[in-house]
Amino acid sequence: MTFQLHPRLQQDSIEIAQFALSQLRLINDSQYPWFILVPKRDNISEIYQLSEKDQLILQSESSLLAKNLAKLYQADKMNIASIGNIVPQLHIHHIVRYQDDIAWPAPVWGKHDAVPYSKLQLEKIQLQINKLLEKYLIN
Repeated sequence: MTFQLHPRLQQDSIEIAQFALSQLRLINDSQYPWFILVPKRDNISEIYQLSEKDQLILQSESSLLAKNLAKLYQADKMNIASIGNIVPQLHIHHIVRYQDDIAWPAPVWGKHDAVPYSKLQLEKIQLQINKLLEKYLIN
């Protein structure tokens, strides 16, 4: 069986890159630098359902991503979570937060309507992320 991305994740996000285990996607809401990691494994909704090896890889990819996003975007706080109440497919949110963002200090979910990125903004983010993480990404 080939990896299938949940339709809601497909609709709400843009593929940015590929790690060994996970697809890196950007939530299409320019109000927050908001990325998700989606392990390329079928029928997985919880981290503990991954093999032990994949759990370690996911932890490593998540930590690497969070560290680099915090530096790139000069985050006040990184919100990292696996919720899955609406989308059951395992995905890990990595949201760069600032004390002056429009939802602070509350969670970002459902606070404001999404403001999609422009094509130019998306191209800039793609270049920044690829440069920042190039030695960890696969083609």
